[in-house]
Amino acid sequence: MRDRFPLLVVGGLLFTFILGSFLLRGAARGDFADTLSTYRASENGARALYLLAQESGLETLRRATDLQLLDENAPSTFILLAVEVEGSREDDLDETLLATGRDAGLEDEKLPHEGLNSLHSAELNDEEREELLGLVQAGHSLVYVPWGSRENPLLDALEVKLSKADTSLPMRTLVPPLSSPYTLGVERVEAKVQAYLELPSHAVPILEDAQFGRPVAAVVPHGLGRVLVVGAPELAMNQALARADNAQFWLSALRALGPGPFEFSEFHHGFSNERSVVDFAQRYGLHFAVAQLLLGVAFWAVSLKRFGRPRPPPETLRVGATDALFAMSRLYREGSHHAFAAGLIARGVTQELALSAGLPPHAPASTVAAALAARGRTDLSQGLTALVRQAEEPSNDKQLVRLATRAAGLRSRLHPTGPRAPAASTEES
Repeated sequence: MRDRFPLLVVGGLLFTFILGSFLLRGAARGDFADTLSTYRASENGARALYLLAQESGLETLRRATDLQLLDENAPSTFILLAVEVEGSREDDLDETLLATGRDAGLEDEKLPHEGLNSLHSAELNDEEREELLGLVQAGHSLVYVPWGSRENPLLDALEVKLSKADTSLPMRTLVPPLSSPYTLGVERVEAKVQAYLELPSHAVPILEDAQFGRPVAAVVPHGLGRVLVVGAPELAMNQALARADNAQFWLSALRALGPGPFEFSEFHHGFSNERSVVDFAQRYGLHFAVAQLLLGVAFWAVSLKRFGRPRPPPETLRVGATDALFAMSRLYREGSHHAFAAGLIARGVTQELALSAGLPPHAPASTVAAALAARGRTDLSQGLTALVRQAEEPSNDKQLVRLATRAAGLRSRLHPTGPRAPAASTEES
């Protein structure tokens, strides 16, 4: 492990650098969340919409769990802002010609993600979709702002189709085609449009393009409930709420949908009740996570270093160990177990050298000697071979003492703590 320590340090720093490259874009406070997340405070976030509804007296919540288990008795209105739906597709391939390249912002068909959010931003799966539609049929309301113009099973259930808007068109002016509670106090709305809506006969358009007359937002009845579909995701962004009557449109539409509470789904933007080091780094900055990592590496490096010579054990421990050693030696001497004691000494030294050779403690002496020689410690390799050979000879106390002296000299060469003893004295013993 000591020989590999520099390699581990270099590998750890390289891993930190690679991880940091993914997190730097989301490390700034306010930019760690995904597009149209109510936690995101930059231009393409929806934090302003959440705070607008909250400051206007509407009860707002951030939902950090999935939609598979919903309470039918809770009068909640669910809001899905740029939530991807499992099974999305493009029925009209000609419309893909209007889409631009990757990371093109509002002109892109794929929802852009920040940092590592693409790895844990969940799609609305089939079970959640069925549970949500069942709740709407029972009388609840839903606000759905799709990203792009691809069809998906949720829109299919509402009989709504999307027609991609030309990305070269400038910002559009949207007006209410008729008076309704959803557009109370709204004269015009300004936003970039991603998709126009093709609605069923029972749907009610509430916003349409002033020039083309095509619907952009509509209320679609579904069972006993209603679904507000908006084909302009920029209308919910922070940067758009200050234009024209955009803010008033959201307040009127939400109040017309119900008293609330209004639950913004953040689970599908990568936020859940579980937290990790990566989430902490994304939200509060990468420097804290890097500092903790470097501090841990520093403590580990210090723990492997011995400063100064070993201190002697306490007097009581030294005396007790000495008495136990004398008692054991007397038992071996009185019972003439010199060969057994020599085998124990050789086995203990072999186990200690095996750890330094990178082998398990139960490795045989011949294997340990070969590994030590391969690592350049020929002195330890030869000393272990001689020690094992000498351990087969003791038949009296004098020979056993010589074996123990050789073993002590071999251990001192493994972890030297002072001046090396002359080689001749070891050989003579």
